[in-house]
Amino acid sequence: MAHFTVIGLGRFGITTSLELIHLGHTVTGIDSDEKLAEQYSTELTQTLICDATDERAMAELSLHDSDAVLVAIGEDMQASLLCVLNLKNEGVQNIWVKANSKAHHTILSKLDVSRIIHPEEEMGVRVAQALNYPMVSDYLSLGHGHYIVEVVVPQTKSPMTLDTVINGYKDDIHCLMVKRKHQIHCTPDMAFQLKPEDQLVLSGPRELLVKIAPRLKH
Repeated sequence: MAHFTVIGLGRFGITTSLELIHLGHTVTGIDSDEKLAEQYSTELTQTLICDATDERAMAELSLHDSDAVLVAIGEDMQASLLCVLNLKNEGVQNIWVKANSKAHHTILSKLDVSRIIHPEEEMGVRVAQALNYPMVSDYLSLGHGHYIVEVVVPQTKSPMTLDTVINGYKDDIHCLMVKRKHQIHCTPDMAFQLKPEDQLVLSGPRELLVKIAPRLKH
């Protein structure tokens, strides 16, 4: 279990906070809006009312004890940047920041934060992938054109094996596991009989994963 601090309890900040709580972590939520802080006081580990641009006020919070601090301040770029500078001055090492524009990103990159997040762009890419390949329920980029994808096996008239899905690409596409309800079958062989609604976790180059996608269309 880790402890995180989320600064800015708008839609993005609170969604992230609640998911971290769901994953078993503790979260301190900070916002300058008293109503927002009070609204989520029972759902987060604790909430604090603080102006993140106020260096003295931030110094009193001991945020360097957090495993990571997420700056999720909305459209106010100046407030976001001042908040980051205050965190840097307090010795916070792991700072993640939501960027709202290219200019915001450019400045943040000069401040050497741990990660810059573009939630709208990242979600837009995920939605586009979902629309293009509706059989892919989730995916993870490994870099250099390689992905891990989770694919749902469709209803078919004829029996389907793992070989049916990745035939011709056995050396490049690997099945890491098959999830069948509460059962997990790790690294199954090519003769493994698939059932409708099985979830395949495959890894391989994007261009080859795209080629086998039509085999899994409903």
